[in-house]
Amino acid sequence: MLFALEEAKKSINHNDIPIGSIICIDDKIIAKSHNMVEKRKNSNAHAEVLAINKAIKIIGEKYLTEATLYSTLEPCPMCAGAIVLAKIKRLVFGAYDLKAGACGSVLNIVNNKDLNHRVEVISGIMQKESSELISDFFKKIRNKNE
Repeated sequence: MLFALEEAKKSINHNDIPIGSIICIDDKIIAKSHNMVEKRKNSNAHAEVLAINKAIKIIGEKYLTEATLYSTLEPCPMCAGAIVLAKIKRLVFGAYDLKAGACGSVLNIVNNKDLNHRVEVISGIMQKESSELISDFFKKIRNKNE
């Protein structure tokens, strides 16, 4: 999760919400990314989706059945759907997203019995650090606008 937090900090450089994702297979990092919604002017450029796309390209397979995805924030519905479709084995996330979380908070897409794949979820890892990074980001924005 430390690597995901470091990746998240890169988002701040282009005014994106600091969220980072790392994908590992056999304890080796194969892909990483951070939010680039503002940088790319693309609402789909979430850290998780970008990391999944990189990992698929690197391993040359459409499924990541042995992968663990680490994210500093609970994935949204779009990212949770991408995690299920990529058949990721395990999701580890830091902070809960009580407004748009789709891995147990608001929705639970990754463990929906009606879908063809379920994901092992480990939540709350480095939750304080992940939450503070996002909170500090929004505090700075509010202070600029005052």
